[in-house]
Amino acid sequence: MHGGSQLRKRLVVLDQALLDRPGEFRRILVHELFHFVWLRISYAVRLSYEALLQRELAVGARGELGWSAEMRKAGLTAEDAADRSRRWREYACESFCDTAAWLYSGLRAHEEFTLKPRFRRLRRRWWAARIAVRESLRV
Repeated sequence: MHGGSQLRKRLVVLDQALLDRPGEFRRILVHELFHFVWLRISYAVRLSYEALLQRELAVGARGELGWSAEMRKAGLTAEDAADRSRRWREYACESFCDTAAWLYSGLRAHEEFTLKPRFRRLRRRWWAARIAVRESLRV
């Protein structure tokens, strides 16, 4: 585990070893910060992101944009998405945060970026239409 967020305490904890790996530091930090964004975006935006994920699953999209989402995705059942189970909601959150890390960490490639390019393009379009991030925040 490289990092973690404690939302109620408004705290992000990162492994000090990340300081020796600037790209990985940025990726993990952005991921953790976007847990706070997920908490604060509207329910409608969350449902919209979940609908995007459901469409990906329906056409057999494999891979993800980070290990935290990919491991949760691997454990999902069809019922999880249909019922919006806790497992599904945790996957959606991690996928959202991993997608943010992919978009804003400045890394072009990473071993954990396994989602196919066509699905990455769809996520980038979804994100651009719904999540405003000021240019000054981009790494």
